[in-house]
Amino acid sequence: MSRILIAEDEPRIASFVEKGLRANGFSTSVVGDGLTALDRARTGEFDLLLLDIGLPVLDGFSVLRALRAERSTIPVVVLTARDSVQDTVAGLEGGADDYMAKPFRFEELLARVRLRLAPDRQVAELTVLAAGDLSLDLRTRRARVGERTIDLSAREFALTETFLRHPGQVLAREQLLSHVWGYDFDPGSNVVDVYVRYLRKKLGAHRIETVRGMGYRLAG
Repeated sequence: MSRILIAEDEPRIASFVEKGLRANGFSTSVVGDGLTALDRARTGEFDLLLLDIGLPVLDGFSVLRALRAERSTIPVVVLTARDSVQDTVAGLEGGADDYMAKPFRFEELLARVRLRLAPDRQVAELTVLAAGDLSLDLRTRRARVGERTIDLSAREFALTETFLRHPGQVLAREQLLSHVWGYDFDPGSNVVDVYVRYLRKKLGAHRIETVRGMGYRLAG
């Protein structure tokens, strides 16, 4: 089991990331300041560091520089609300392996984490997800039902992708909100129900089943 150190001082984001990673089989530990993050990363106990740039006590860039100066090879994925080109370049030149600008979808973060944990082997990432006559091409961002190409908005595409990555599984509204809308969502929102209706109109009313009191499931 891969061990991931999450250095993030916003409890809501840290909890969102930790829950998602644990649900996908990772062991996690959370710290809320840069100095503690540096100390824990130095122990060699972790296989990857998710590093927020805006940490108190010692910022993420300083943590990264210190680790690389000590020739630490731990993979580092930088998380930051700063999305300027300068910050991206600074993070990568400072020794980061990847860069995620907030807000982000958990599925995208998970894909990057898996990639960085497998640098020495070919990662066979599926480029087409399918169930029955429904298929989704992740490279071209196109959906097809049989021979028909379906136009999907960015959110509709992300919701369809989430269903296809969890075939036959009942997904609660909260799971769908966190996967598609990220950590910055309103738990009381009915946006999932609205988008499920959109998808039923485009993909077929039978495609997504309502499981009363639990959530939704992609029909087999």
